[in-house]
Amino acid sequence: MKTNLVKTQIALLLVSGALLILVGTFIIVSPAEFYDSNSIDLGANVNLLNELKAPAGLLLAAGMYMISAIFVHGKTDVALWLAALIYLSYAVSRSASMAFDGVPATGLVMATALEATIGLTCLVVLLISKKPVRKVA
Repeated sequence: MKTNLVKTQIALLLVSGALLILVGTFIIVSPAEFYDSNSIDLGANVNLLNELKAPAGLLLAAGMYMISAIFVHGKTDVALWLAALIYLSYAVSRSASMAFDGVPATGLVMATALEATIGLTCLVVLLISKKPVRKVA
């Protein structure tokens, strides 16, 4: 069972980290195209571009940490907690926005579902990994 758990942790960190690296990089390099995919027009507002790129750097760094945790055993739990925190905070914030502001573009609704799924999966894997393994007699 422990081997399957380790494989699941690795796969989860790979997916969650790669996704954050992809999103963070895309926002930093080409924010207009990234946001345009959900019908968000950024225009030429330098202040807005700056505000969007700052958290994108955090997503990029967090994703890199998650990927690095695959290779350093002691970082696995911290990386999974970080993934759960980031993905669930995005999902909860988007859900609150939908409740207060209305339903956004389909891509953003799908992003909410994906973020909730990844965040909850990280949380479940963490909880399972903390459960003592029972030996069969």
